[in-house]
Amino acid sequence: MKKAIAILLTVVMVMALAACDSAGGTKMTMGTGGTQGTYYGYGGVLGQYISNKAKINVTVVSTDGSKANIQGIDAGNYQLGTVQSDVMAYAWEGTRSFESDGKIDSFRVIGGLYAESVQLITMDPEIKTVADLKGKTVSIGAPGSGVYFNAIDVLAAAGLTENDIKAQYQSFGDSTDALKDGKIAAAFIVAGAPTPAITELCTTNNAFLVPIDGEIANKLMASCPFYTLYKIPAGTYNGQTEGVTTVAVKATLIVSAKASEDDVYKLTAAIFDNIDAITKENAKGAELSIENATSGMTAPFHAGAAKYFAEKGVKID
Repeated sequence: MKKAIAILLTVVMVMALAACDSAGGTKMTMGTGGTQGTYYGYGGVLGQYISNKAKINVTVVSTDGSKANIQGIDAGNYQLGTVQSDVMAYAWEGTRSFESDGKIDSFRVIGGLYAESVQLITMDPEIKTVADLKGKTVSIGAPGSGVYFNAIDVLAAAGLTENDIKAQYQSFGDSTDALKDGKIAAAFIVAGAPTPAITELCTTNNAFLVPIDGEIANKLMASCPFYTLYKIPAGTYNGQTEGVTTVAVKATLIVSAKASEDDVYKLTAAIFDNIDAITKENAKGAELSIENATSGMTAPFHAGAAKYFAEKGVKID
């Protein structure tokens, strides 16, 4: 009898501890990007505010970026992720980088965060336009990645294909190292500017951005509506004396469709009620707004985020 009572008490204690842990708050893992990209640093700031303000314990991890984050949410490894708006569209529709894997619809949108500019970086003074990449060794991101398809789109708008360049498939950090070592002539990097990898390169080398504008930008936006024009302000990088026009997609925060409405409402509020404070910690916070968060999305919002935005006067289906 004593043994049975002891076992029963143990079970009750375990259940009580579990209940206390549950009461202590939800735990979420946020997939971001490489440590030299904007996703990782900015994700760390957002995770901090979600943890402190929404009382949701967020662990921020470095990943291979948008596709990996969507797949990670689908697999249950992550509950939050930062993604490019175009890659999100590919996942929802089952196209391009998700054509072989198939449609993934296990995520929902929290909101758009900031513009991710398509940055074409080089140290070669002969490269002044996208067309000048012909015959050059160029890093265009990992096969199937968001950067890869952005690069392919830009090349196509300039009348080039992947076969017209000597393509290399490298991460941000590897691309900048290869540029410094003279192994490649240029690299496509898609991230919020300033991007740490490019900042470092421009500080220690004579690197510069190549504009993606004019007819190339117009063709690109006509064929792919998720692109917009974006000007990287003068002084963003060392030696950049003038603004550089390029195209951009939108960095977007997504969440597992399984997350509760209450949790997502609270974490959305934790971000958008603290824009000024977030901006003091990361300059990309200046692009946070209700309008930016709710426009141009190609996948449905989570009910918790929609509830928050509705309270701010923006109704989302």
